[in-house]
Amino acid sequence: MADETSDVVVVGAGLIGLATAWRLAADGIQVTVCDPTPGSQTSSVAAGMLAPVTEVEFGEDELLALNLASVAAWPAFAEELEALTGQSAGLNRTGTLSVAYDIDDAAAIRRLADYQRRLGLEVEELTGRQTRKREPLLAAGVAAGVWVPGDHSVDNRQAVATLLKAAELTGVRIIRQRVTRILTTGTTAVGVELEDGTSLRAGQIIAAAGPWSAQLAGIPDELKVPVRPLKGEILRLRVPEAYRPALNHTVRATARGFAVYLVPRPGGELVVGATTSELGYDTRVLAGGVFALLRDARTVLPITDELELVETVAGLRPATPDNAPILGPSGLDGLLWATGHYRNGVLLTPITADVIAETVRTGVLPKLAEPFLAARFGAMPKVTR
Repeated sequence: MADETSDVVVVGAGLIGLATAWRLAADGIQVTVCDPTPGSQTSSVAAGMLAPVTEVEFGEDELLALNLASVAAWPAFAEELEALTGQSAGLNRTGTLSVAYDIDDAAAIRRLADYQRRLGLEVEELTGRQTRKREPLLAAGVAAGVWVPGDHSVDNRQAVATLLKAAELTGVRIIRQRVTRILTTGTTAVGVELEDGTSLRAGQIIAAAGPWSAQLAGIPDELKVPVRPLKGEILRLRVPEAYRPALNHTVRATARGFAVYLVPRPGGELVVGATTSELGYDTRVLAGGVFALLRDARTVLPITDELELVETVAGLRPATPDNAPILGPSGLDGLLWATGHYRNGVLLTPITADVIAETVRTGVLPKLAEPFLAARFGAMPKVTR
C-alpha cells in the first residue's frame, strides 16, 4: 500500500491528543490522529476533577505551577471550544470541599491545609457544622472540612465529544487504527506504521498514547519513557429527583483514613472514585474495588445507599516514577512526548495542548514545561540554553 503523508501525526485520541490536534489544525497545520477507539479509553473513565490545590503533594512545586496554569486556562479553553462547536465543554465551576469524617481524618486535612497556605493557595478551614452547612446531606458525624474555591470539575465525556467535534470542524483527520511502530531514519522519526501495514509519513509525531506510550515500537530502548498503567475503578450513580442535588460541590473525603471522591454532574449523575492498583493492563472491575468505594462513599454521604448504581468501570492512568507528565523532545528528532499525566490528564489538557503546539510551531519548548522533559529520567540529553 502506498505511503500517506501529513504535517503532524498524533498517536492517541484521548483528551490530550485531541486538544493538541485541534490547536495545531486551527493554525492551518495538516494533522492526522491515529487511535482505534478515539476518546473511549482513559479519558472516558476519569472523574474529571480540576484539582491542583486539593491534590497537591509535598515537594511537587513544579507540578503545582503547571497544574495552576492549566486550571486557569480551562475557562477560556472551554469557551473557545463551545463557540466553535455549539456544544458544552463540560466545565463545572462549583469549587471543591475536602471533608474529614473523624478526628484523625481532620488532623490529616488540617496538615495539608497548612501546607497549602504556605504555598499561597486559597483554602478555608471549616468546622464540622460549617462543612455540613455547605453540603447538608453529608453524614452527621463529619468532623471538619476545607473549602477550596478554585478547584472545579469537567464532565470528561462531554469534553471528549466536544473535542472530537472541534477536530472535525478544523479538518483533523482521524484514522481508527493502532500505531504499531514509530518509523525512523537514523536519529529522526519520520512517520508511523499502522496495523494494516500502511505507512504514514510526517514531519512531526506527537506521542500522546497515555498508558500505552512505553509500548510504542521503533523507539530505541534508551529513549523509551517509564510510563506504566495504574488501574483505577470508578462508579457512576444516579440521584433520584427527590435528592437532587445530592451535592453542590465536588467532595474529596477522607473516611477513617481512606480517600474517596464524589463528583456531581448536572442532570443527576454522581461519580465516585477511585481505586488504585498496580495490575498492569488489567481493566476488569473487581468486587473488592466496588465494595471499598461504596463503603467509603456511604460513610460520608449516607444517601449513597439509595442511589442507583448505573456503571462500574476501570481505566488505566499513565503513571510515571515522579507522578508528573513527560512533555516535549524525545531524543529523536521529529518525535515529541505528551504523556504520563497520571491523575491530572483532564486538568492538564489545555496547557499540554498549548505547550506541544507551541513547540511544533517554534521548535522551542516553553520554559514552564522544561521540568517535565524525558531527560529527568536519563532518557535523553538535558535542554541547554
